Amino acid sequence: MFRTPPTTLPTSRFFVAVRAAIAAAAAFACSFAIPIASAQDMPAAAPAAASAASGVAVSTDPDFDTRQKALDARTAANEYAYGVAEHNCYSKFFVNACLGRARDKMRAERARIHAQQLALDDERRAVHAQQRDEQDALRRARDAQEAPQRAATAASNVQAYEQKQRQHELDQAQRGAEAPQHAADQAAYERKQADFQRKLDQARQNAARDAQARAERAQHFEQKQTDAAQHKADVEARQKQAAQKAQEKQQQELQQQEQQKRLRQQQDSD
Repeated sequence: MFRTPPTTLPTSRFFVAVRAAIAAAAAFACSFAIPIASAQDMPAAAPAAASAASGVAVSTDPDFDTRQKALDARTAANEYAYGVAEHNCYSKFFVNACLGRARDKMRAERARIHAQQLALDDERRAVHAQQRDEQDALRRARDAQEAPQRAATAASNVQAYEQKQRQHELDQAQRGAEAPQHAADQAAYERKQADFQRKLDQARQNAARDAQARAERAQHFEQKQTDAAQHKADVEARQKQAAQKAQEKQQQELQQQEQQKRLRQQQDSD
């Protein structure tokens, strides 16, 4: 069925993203002689660019990142060219046939890119394997070079260990020979400690008795002080009472003398 195509190329997000990827990867693609048309010329130049790119051989440049970016740019260009071809097919009478040819062309280019991607991956793995082999060879050579030193170090370690073992055995034998003397010294030390502990306990007991005696003497002294104070108070009270009685007696005598005097005066008047 024939459909009237739109007069302008649709600017979907897919095409905008593809244009940006092609522009970013153009510098890398140029180093591998991959002809990628600009975004403005792509509708007309995409088939030619895809055809030219299909014949590019895998480079031997060890910069795998750059070559990978170039393949990514070719993939983006192929997808964009297919989108443009698919858009243009809707302006033709035999739409399905045109779409089939565009799809076959896109798939063929995708297969070529995939083959080159596999070759690049194989080369990358081979380089990595070679690097690992070189590192292993260097490590083996270093191990072989350091083997005499390691052997000498191991022999020195064995000799040092054996020397330590012999010294340990000598120390054990010496400790065994000195064990009786150590036992006697230990017994004497324990007796000395026991005697010191007994003296310490006796001193503590004596100190406790002295403290108790001092406390009793202090209590007795305080009691004596209390008794003396009480006796003094009693004496002063008795003295005060005697003085008071003497004063009362003197007053009574004075009163009696005054009465006798008044009686004599009365008798004389009569």
